[in-house]
Amino acid sequence: MKWRSAGKSDIGRVRTGNEDAFFTDEGRGVFIVADGMGGHAAGEVASQIVSETVGPGVSRAVERGLEAEALKNEALALIEKANRAILQRADHEPEKRGMGTTLTLLTIMPAGHYLFGQVGDSRGYLLRDGKLKQVTRDHTVVQQQVDQGALTPEQARDHPLSHILTRALGTEEKVQADTYFDAAQPGDRFLLCSDGLSGMLPDKQIWQILSTSTDDLQQIADTLVEAANQAGGLDNVTALIVEIAP
Repeated sequence: MKWRSAGKSDIGRVRTGNEDAFFTDEGRGVFIVADGMGGHAAGEVASQIVSETVGPGVSRAVERGLEAEALKNEALALIEKANRAILQRADHEPEKRGMGTTLTLLTIMPAGHYLFGQVGDSRGYLLRDGKLKQVTRDHTVVQQQVDQGALTPEQARDHPLSHILTRALGTEEKVQADTYFDAAQPGDRFLLCSDGLSGMLPDKQIWQILSTSTDDLQQIADTLVEAANQAGGLDNVTALIVEIAP
């Protein structure tokens, strides 16, 4: 199984700095989007710690030949390691206390499976056979309300508490990551994005752009980011696309 990727990160129209980070190791099939939070550039530090800890670590695990359950366990251990690193950095630099970050990790395995690791509200989508599916689940107060039936997904989009996270790296001694493991198929197109994209664009518009029949993945990533900015650009915007070769 072969794949290719393209990504873009942008400051948006309102923020003064970009606290998003993304990591790509196309050769080993490892991809990350992280969305930092915290003042004094601390969010930028937290997201960078995650990308520099989890990304290369998972790449080394792939290089060692780990797959399936073994790779998942290694990824979870690396996420815990990144969480500790963020907390330790904040302990040594008081101005960075309270910093944290989301994490969406995608690993494509040569044997034909994919693994998502997820903390926070950055998202992982899968476009397959013309249908868009959100694979990951947001760790937010509003998503909890949707799960309990108190809000519809449509109401959740514009809810004033939509940005309040229930999980993030750097906020607790232990971090709980969700994992999603399934078979990949030729022609699959994955999207990893920060909430600066998914919060600005409805899924229907994301589907319209992501399903564009072009081989230029960079053009699709650029179009997604530009559309988010045209919709307001209220946050940093990151889009990372991975396509399984037909």
